[in-house]
Amino acid sequence: MRKVVSGPLSVVGQREFLKKISGIPRRVLVTGGSGFLGSHLCERLLSLGHTVVCIDNFSTGRRENLAHLTHNPHLHIIDHDVRKPYLIDADVIFNFASPASPPDYQADPVGTLMTNVLGALHALENARATGATVVQSSTSEVYGDPLLSPQRESYFGNVNTIGPRACYDEGKRSAETLFFDYHRTHGVKIKVARIFNTYGPRMRPDDGRVISNFVVQALLGKELTIYGDGQQTRSFCYADDLIDGFLRLSVSPETCTGPINLGNPGEFTVLELAQMVLALTGSRSRIVHQAAAVDDPRQRRPDIAQAHAELAWEPKIKLSQGLERTIAYFDERLSADSRVMAGEAV
Repeated sequence: MRKVVSGPLSVVGQREFLKKISGIPRRVLVTGGSGFLGSHLCERLLSLGHTVVCIDNFSTGRRENLAHLTHNPHLHIIDHDVRKPYLIDADVIFNFASPASPPDYQADPVGTLMTNVLGALHALENARATGATVVQSSTSEVYGDPLLSPQRESYFGNVNTIGPRACYDEGKRSAETLFFDYHRTHGVKIKVARIFNTYGPRMRPDDGRVISNFVVQALLGKELTIYGDGQQTRSFCYADDLIDGFLRLSVSPETCTGPINLGNPGEFTVLELAQMVLALTGSRSRIVHQAAAVDDPRQRRPDIAQAHAELAWEPKIKLSQGLERTIAYFDERLSADSRVMAGEAV
C-alpha cells in the first residue's frame, strides 16, 4: 500500500487527471525512450491507450528496457540520433534523450552537450512543424552547487561553466533557453520540468549513480564507496512518482510552461543512504571514503510548492519502499547475469 509523503491529493484532482491523461488516445513521441526513465514513460503511455513512437540511438539506453513492450502494436521504435533532424507527426513530444549519469556524460562531454542542445532544437522544430506540445526533461543540475536550499524554480543557480560536469549542466540550461525562446518567438507549446535524483528498476548496474552504486556493491559484498565525507545531501524520487508528474504536466493548461521542479523533498545525506541500503540488503559490506568528486553539489532538495499548486502533484513512495523495489530488481538482474556467466563457462 503506497503512503503519501505529505498531505493526500484531492480525490477530485486525481479523477480529473486520470480523465485527461487517458481520455482521448494520442500519438506521443518519446526521445530517449529506451533509457531508464524513457522506458517507464513509454510503458505508462501504452497502458493508457496511447500510440508511442520511441526515438533512440541506444548509446546509453537499452533495447531490453522495451523488450516486454515490443508485442504492443501501438509501440514504434526508431533507431535515430536526435542530434540529426527528424519529422514525426505527434500530439505530444517528451524530450528525454540525454546521457544522465556522470560516467556516461563525462565519457563524451562534447556529444552530451550537443545531444542536449541539438536534441532540444530538433524536438522544438518538430513541434513547430506539427503543432505538438513538447515537454522537456531538464534537471536539478541547472542549479549547480546551490547556495540556496530548498531550491525553487526562481533560483538562477551556481554552476561552474567550465568544470567536468558542465557539459550536462550547461547543455540542459541551454536547452531551457531554446525552449522559452521558441515559445516566445514561434508560439511553440512548451513545458519544462527539472528532475531531481530519480531511481528505480531499469537503472543500469554500471551507470555510476549513487543508488545503483550502493545497491550493487552491497549485493555483491563489495565496499560501499562514498566520495567525500558523505554529508552531502540528495533528495531521491522513485521513477513511478516522477512519471506521474510528467504526465500531469503534459495535460496541464498551456499557460503552465514551467520550469517546474519534480522531485521528492525528503532530504538524506549520502551516508544515511549507504546505511539504509546496508540495512535493507542485510549486507556486511564496509563503507569506505574516497576523494570528493569535482563540483559535486553539497546540498540538493527541491521546493515542490509549484508542482503541488499547478499539477496537484507530490511524490507518494517513501525512500525505504522505493529502495526495497530497486534492490529486488538488482538482485534478480545480478542473479540472472550470474546464471548466464555460469552457462558460458560450461
